[in-house]
Parts: sequence; C-alpha cells; structure tokens
Amino acid sequence: MVELERKDIQGIVVSAYKHLRCAAFLLLRVNNAAQARTWLAQIVNEIATSEAKRAALSINLAFTYSGLKNLGLNQEVLDAFSFPFQEGMAEPSRARLLGDIDENDPSGWGWGTSSKSVDALLMIYGKDEATVDAAVQREQSEFAAGGVELLKSLHAERQPNSHEHFGFNDGIGQPVMAGTGNKQRQLERTHHATELPVGEFLLSHPNVYNVIAPSPAVDPTKDPQNLLPVIPSDATGLNAEAGMHDFGRNGSYLVFRQLAQRVAQFWQFLDKATCAANGKSNPEARDRLGAKFVGRYKSGAPLVLSPEHDNPALQNENNFTYYKKDPEGHACPVGSHIRRSNPRDSLGPDPQTALNSANRHRLLRRGRSYGPPPVNPLVDDGAERGLHFICLNSDLERQFEFVQQTWINNPVFAGLDGEVDPLVGDLAKGDSIFTVQADPLRRRVPGLSRFVVMKGGAYFFLPGMQALKYLASLRP
Repeated sequence: MVELERKDIQGIVVSAYKHLRCAAFLLLRVNNAAQARTWLAQIVNEIATSEAKRAALSINLAFTYSGLKNLGLNQEVLDAFSFPFQEGMAEPSRARLLGDIDENDPSGWGWGTSSKSVDALLMIYGKDEATVDAAVQREQSEFAAGGVELLKSLHAERQPNSHEHFGFNDGIGQPVMAGTGNKQRQLERTHHATELPVGEFLLSHPNVYNVIAPSPAVDPTKDPQNLLPVIPSDATGLNAEAGMHDFGRNGSYLVFRQLAQRVAQFWQFLDKATCAANGKSNPEARDRLGAKFVGRYKSGAPLVLSPEHDNPALQNENNFTYYKKDPEGHACPVGSHIRRSNPRDSLGPDPQTALNSANRHRLLRRGRSYGPPPVNPLVDDGAERGLHFICLNSDLERQFEFVQQTWINNPVFAGLDGEVDPLVGDLAKGDSIFTVQADPLRRRVPGLSRFVVMKGGAYFFLPGMQALKYLASLRP
C-alpha cells in the first residue's frame, strides 16, 4: 500500500475540489524578490494540503520558470527542471508542437507570452462566490507590500451537473493516483478506475516504468535549515546524487490553458450539417452528430455502450474499451474527442499492449468552466465563455505534450487521413473534415472551423510544501 506524504502534497493533486463550486485563478508577477519571499512565508500557512478536506476554502500556489528565478532559486536548480518547463508553452517551437498557430498563436494571447509573462498562479477555491471574493480581496491587500503584482484575475465555477459549455457531461474518465484512496470512489461513480503510480503525477516517486520521476535537487550547503528532504542512496533514476536535497519531491508540473469556446458557432455548424433538404433543422440529428464529435452524448453516456440513442442511465459510465466492441469506429468514431484524448486499447498490436501504452500518457485534469452558461446554444449572445484547462503530470513531454501532438493534432491518427480532433485540434494540420465511420458507407463532414480558441496559457510547477518553505527562506 502506497503511503503518500500528504502534509507535503498540495491539495489539488489529490482532490478536484468538486465540493467547492467557485474558483478564482490569480496570475501574478514578482516585482521584488525579498518582499515576495516574505509574502510567500505568510501565505504558505494558508495553502491547502492533501492531508484533510477543507469544507469552505482551499488555496494552492504554483510558479512558472521565471517565477522561481525571480524568487531567487539557484540557476543550477533551475537548469535541472524539464526543458518544456524552462522554455515555456509560448516558445515558438513548442507552440507549433501544441498546435498554437493561426488564431491560437501566442501573439494573440492575453497572458503567458514573453511580453505578458506570468510568475505565479494563486488558485482559490470556495464553496460560493462570496467566499471566493472575500479570499481574493484578502490576498490582493497583501500583494503590494509583498512585492507581488496582480496581472489578471480569472474566475470560474463548475457548471450545473458538471456539463461544460458545449453541453456535454465532462470529467468522467480520470485516472487515479495510487495512495489517494480515490480508487473505490471512482469505481462507485464510473464503474472503472485506472490506478497509476504516484510518479506519474509527482516528482521523486516511481512512475509506470518503475523509474523515479526526475527532480531538481539543491546542494546541502544551499539549504542550511534542512527544509528539503535528503535524497537517499537508493533513489535510482533521479538526476542528482545521493545526499543532495530534493527540491522537486511531491511537486508536479501544472498545465494551464485558457480555452474560449465558440458555442453558437459549434451548434450552428452541426445544425447546418444535419438540416433537411428544405433547410429545416433536425434537432435529433444535430445532437447525434455532436455526440459523434465528442464520443459521448450530452448526458455523458458513451456511444460505445449505447450506439443508437442516448441513455442517461449511463451518464457517468466509464467501464468500456474499443478493441472488441467497436474496432472500426461504427459506434464511436475513431477521431472523436474522447477516443483521441484516451485511445484506451485501440492503438497497438493487441489490446493489452495498447492499453498499457495509452496509460503511459494519462493526465490528472483539474479544469473549470468560466463565463455564463448559454441560454440558447444556437444563438451567439456575445459573452465569452470557455474552459480553464488545468492538468497535472510529472513529465510534460511524455504526458501532456504527447497527448496534444500525437493524439489530438495527429492527421493520421488511427489510420485517418487529414483529420485532427474536431473540437480542439489544429485544423491547419488537416483538411477540416471529420469522418463518421459506418457500414456500408461512411460519412465525411467538411468545413470544420475552430470551435475552441486559446486565450492564454503557461507551464507551472506546483511545489511540495517543504519546497514552498524553502523558496520563502532563500536569501541573496
């Protein structure tokens, strides 16, 4: 049985805070290192850990590469972080890899670029708006004296019944980190649970390869208060020698992407693609094609288990695979969003090998919708709404970037030709089409446009509690 060091792990790693409906994400810049470290020493006592559930308010904190540098972290330690984290999401080659071009190009982002850089992300989750607003005001009052500047405040909340703005039940298929105790709850909720080693999400722990996830280390002389754990002699796999102090232990790489959803454009496209010869709308056909794009009906029921019609009784069902039930994609198209983002047992020489391979690229998702729910999804009301996509992983290249590049944006995914993810894929890599497999004749839906647009994003590091205390203790 895995024993987690819960006092050292920030709470968002173990909990999605579903009981805390509202949230605010404060994007910060460090203007004065000494004052910012004093501010950090104070706020660290407010940070929620994985030790116990907080009923009303939870606060977590993460830093970009520039944020750690501006706080005064030693360059040798900074150089030990992964290259994607050091370079950042908006670096030109990484942006191309992620499909952030054209409308998604970083030049159009509101935050996260070199000219609009962010140093820290303060995540505030509360039971209601009043709780979050009070916490935001309280934190803001400390920023000026704390050498920290508020660049942007992003608010969010869970949508009714966990439905995102396109209208689909979301957040059903999640892996479980070993040692959290979440496996049984996941089984009860979705009838399925993929439990993965701690090292898939936290540094300095064994991952799926039974190798310890690499972690930045600190020379003992740079940690005179011995705030960080000492790397033991048997810690094979770490990029540091035994006796060094482990800065990254129980930390995780956090991906944040602000994604605006063009809800009316999406549903108007589906409406036009399914209308009758006389131009009359066909709501049933429209919803069905939308389900084909996603891979689930609005209720959340997977097409694999209910290919002909929606079945709300399956709204949280996640116990299914593709190899035996739907190898050709006649029920759930092979290019649908959920099949691309997690192919399960469908890509490989045999189902077990394929499943094992897919599980090497899983993410812990912690996203929240923002903006008002649409009253009529077919009508553009001018309001901005979307998803603050947030995920945690220990290896940005093998996990998040692999999913984005090799599955989401791959035009030849699973034998397709010229297609990318119909919801969030980089259309420049394909022919703006989506194929609905069927027997005897498939259907090809042309003319896709961007239904989701990047508004900002960055790679953050979510430190363990001891690492946060160490950052606060730094001196010139």
